[in-house]
Amino acid sequence: METRQLTCIGCPLGCQLTVTLEDGKEPVVAGYTCKRGEAYGKKEVTDPTRTVTSSVRVTGGEIAMASVKTRTDIPKDKIFDVMAEIRAVTIPAPVALGQVILPDAAHTGVAVIATKAVAKR
Repeated sequence: METRQLTCIGCPLGCQLTVTLEDGKEPVVAGYTCKRGEAYGKKEVTDPTRTVTSSVRVTGGEIAMASVKTRTDIPKDKIFDVMAEIRAVTIPAPVALGQVILPDAAHTGVAVIATKAVAKR
């Protein structure tokens, strides 16, 4: 049996969770105040994911960078791979809000999209 201590990020309360893992059984979560805390605790110990936010270089734009994010969560162990791909990208202006910058970031099946529009100079 293994026990992990987590701080829930499912809502602003930040409950201190205790998640107990036992071989072949569903994780047991204690310390949550809402159902989001229970779901977060189970997911965090079995399949942790994150949304990645960053920025990419823009050529010929009113500003030199555009903010981007992954459209959905990606596996936590792919964060550095996704960031390496984002750092390698330079896109030409104009950039539209929601524009797909990387269609399949680090082979996760998740797109990286622009979260800021950038007009041409």
